[in-house]
Amino acid sequence: MTHPPVPFDPEIAPALADLIPADAPPFTPETIPGLRRAMAEMFPPAAAAVGDAPVTVTERIIPGPSGAPDLEITVLAPREFTGPVPVLYNIHGGGMMVGHRNMDVPRLLALVLELAVVAVNVEYRLAPEHPHPAPVEDCYAGLLWTVANAAELRIDPARIVVMGGSAGGGLAAAVALLARDRGGPALAGQLLLCPMIDDRNTTVASRQYPGLGTWTREANLAGWTSLLGDAAGTDDVSPYAAPARAADLSGLPPAFIEVGSAEPFRDEDTEYALRIWATGGQAELHVWGGAFHGFDMYVPDWPISKAALATRTSWLRRILGTAR
Repeated sequence: MTHPPVPFDPEIAPALADLIPADAPPFTPETIPGLRRAMAEMFPPAAAAVGDAPVTVTERIIPGPSGAPDLEITVLAPREFTGPVPVLYNIHGGGMMVGHRNMDVPRLLALVLELAVVAVNVEYRLAPEHPHPAPVEDCYAGLLWTVANAAELRIDPARIVVMGGSAGGGLAAAVALLARDRGGPALAGQLLLCPMIDDRNTTVASRQYPGLGTWTREANLAGWTSLLGDAAGTDDVSPYAAPARAADLSGLPPAFIEVGSAEPFRDEDTEYALRIWATGGQAELHVWGGAFHGFDMYVPDWPISKAALATRTSWLRRILGTAR
């Protein structure tokens, strides 16, 4: 049975033509290096993106997982604050194959300014050169470093939210599973923005967008194959690679899950919230009508993007206990 796609909101559908060049190359081992370079050129360094905002930018090199390379992180903090304050531990997206932490600086800058929190923005190794478990282990190692250095960072280790969008949202969910299963660190919440969590690509939504939108079925298959190789879609996949594979979603920190109705991750993300609720856990789910993948970054002035940003911030305030 074929399933017609949920249409993009007419107000933002024209933006897709500008976002996706007609001659955009597919994700293949040959094109990925060039796509990475092109994406890197789209986003300025963190210091340039912050500009004269009252936020300090610190670039750090920290230890990676045992036996693995060191990690690069960026720390954004209010220029003047009295700690300890909550921390947002952010993981960037890019389908596991591309992307860089600088792409999320505008999102994090807005939250640092509004909530008076510290943001730690981690870089991780990318597939296919570094398949699972390299990306998630890098992200978990960065979280451990953040907690271990709470005093220096002037953060409250009891108020940490792990967050990310797309592949970063999937990695954030996986880090939350690892933290639960390895006995810590304790997390206050997980902010999962259109998270990439299911390698099987068997949902209705995963089949509705071949060649359509900012993240297509073909791109998603390429991303999972890069991360997992021939294991993608088989029974031999770890929940720390694809969190939808987790048999047990109990004991997780409260989740905020956001997704568009017109994108491939709609059904897997909705199911993840349903399964958390089934364990008696806490989840807040928002499915934004007519929204395509990454809508808030691509069309930030769209009314639904503004509503989504305000809703996220509301949840963060409640989870972190920050004053208005």
